[in-house]
Order: sequence, then C-alpha cells, then structure tokens
Amino acid sequence: MPKTALIIEDEIFVALDLERILTDAGYVVAGIAADSDQALAAAPGCEIAFVDINLRDGPTGPQIAERIARDYGVKVVFVTANPAQIGIPSEALGYVRKPFSDRAILAAAALASGIGEPADDEVIRISRTG
Repeated sequence: MPKTALIIEDEIFVALDLERILTDAGYVVAGIAADSDQALAAAPGCEIAFVDINLRDGPTGPQIAERIARDYGVKVVFVTANPAQIGIPSEALGYVRKPFSDRAILAAAALASGIGEPADDEVIRISRTG
C-alpha cells in the first residue's frame, strides 16, 4: 500500500516539483499546504510530510512539524534553504537542502517511510538532544 505524503510549501513551483517526484515514485500526495492552518487541516491520515521552514504565515515550519508529529504521528523531513532555522531538538527525521534533487527527495521519503537509510549526504539526519 502506498504511503501518503503531505507537502507543506508556499512556493507553488517547488510544491509541484515535490508532488511530481513523489507521485512518480508511487506515493500518494494528500495535499499541498502553504500555511499552518492548511497544514494542520491536511495532516490527519498522512504518514510523511515534507515541510519548508518559511511559509506564507512566517517561519512556522518547525511548529507545524512538532505538532503533526506529536498529534498525528507524521514523519517529518524539512525541505529548506535555511536549515539553521529548524531548531534543536526537532521532531523531524532530517532535512534536504534547497535546491534539491529527485534522488534526495526519494531518499528522504524512503527514510521517513522506514524503507531505508539515505546512502549519501543529500538527506541530513537530525540528532535528537534533549
């Protein structure tokens, strides 16, 4: 059964590129959210999420990630040009830097789906400290 993904990204062309990569690989994309309200409404039923840091309503990505991981068990991977804004500790498994490659997104999806570990450094794991 295919995994269900949520894309939380306010740049539509970036979001559509993510959607294409995931759909072509067999993932079901439940939706694209550009802000906190849309993201929280779309999260139930999703298994993985690709989350940008800076969204239409500001740098809310880390708070969204924390909430959907805690409330819905969603596995989160950030897709961002600003990894320093993630904050530690984070509920996310890791992050992919923008601009990204198809390979990096698929490695992150596999990691979040529990199917494997990234074979290269395109997906940066976040170590939990606390």
